Amino acid sequence: MRKGFLTFTAISLLGFSNIALAKQDVCVFDLLGKAGESYKMMEEWALAAKAWSTDVQLIAYQNEELAEKDFKNGKCDAVYLTAMRSRQFNKFAGSIDALGGVPSNAIALKAINFVLDKRNVRRLKSTVDGVEYEVGGIGQIGPAYIFVRDRKINTIEKATGKTFAVLSYDKAQIAAVKRVGATPVLSDISDFVLKFNQGKVDMVGAPAYAFKPLEISKGLGNTGAMFNFPVLNVTADLIFNTTKFSPGFGNLSRDWFLKQMPKQFAMVKKLEETIPNSYRMNLSKEDKERYQKLLRDTRLELTQQGVYDPTMMSVLKRARCTVDRTNFECSLSGE
Repeated sequence: MRKGFLTFTAISLLGFSNIALAKQDVCVFDLLGKAGESYKMMEEWALAAKAWSTDVQLIAYQNEELAEKDFKNGKCDAVYLTAMRSRQFNKFAGSIDALGGVPSNAIALKAINFVLDKRNVRRLKSTVDGVEYEVGGIGQIGPAYIFVRDRKINTIEKATGKTFAVLSYDKAQIAAVKRVGATPVLSDISDFVLKFNQGKVDMVGAPAYAFKPLEISKGLGNTGAMFNFPVLNVTADLIFNTTKFSPGFGNLSRDWFLKQMPKQFAMVKKLEETIPNSYRMNLSKEDKERYQKLLRDTRLELTQQGVYDPTMMSVLKRARCTVDRTNFECSLSGE
């Protein structure tokens, strides 16, 4: 009897040991794979997670669509994707990237800090197709700018009839391009800049994160330029299946991400400084306000269509008007 009990105990302990050593697979998208800044940050996160009794195994992806697919199919317990793709899992956090919603890094910092605040835990959980997901962190990738192959396209009006590479799964980009009279050319994150570099499209939008690795200078050549006006702020979200992680994991993970914000924004600043000033095309105050109005109209329309979260739109407006109280929109309703 005693021998049987000891055998049962040994088997049970072995079972618990296997559970303790079980790894959570986390799919990580980065344009540069394991060499990218996002992946390196996630390596630090995985190391920190050991202190939360979580043993993480990272899987690098340079194909974002495949990372999303594998997460949906259960091959990964969590995934790190751009907010444009992760919005389907959590609209609140995914709406930080709304068109014109975050026109500066100062506002981006306010927005991310607010979203990851413990008071928003309920908003960071959502159920999609019977699966409960939670946002475990937000990474700053940086403001996205418009690049043109011909600097004669120096106003939005001159974009009429031109071709613009857009991410096919992002309704916001498609709507914005159509609004200015340009033709959206459906693309993926793996080839949208390539089309620009090869001259297949006249315009493209991208953050500084993509400038050097995707060799945007090839598309700019001697005649191209970058509108020195951010059209949106690009972030990435860590989304996890709550059933695959221990209770309280989300709070620990989000706290860790918040502590990385200074380093994240320093990285963005450093990357933006790699874009030569010769490419930058500065806009007049009047042009900037016209573009802000255009982006606002598109943002309102997309919020009504259910693409963006209305609560987040209100949060972003408060952040913008805290930083710039003289902004024309601060006296307007609608967000």
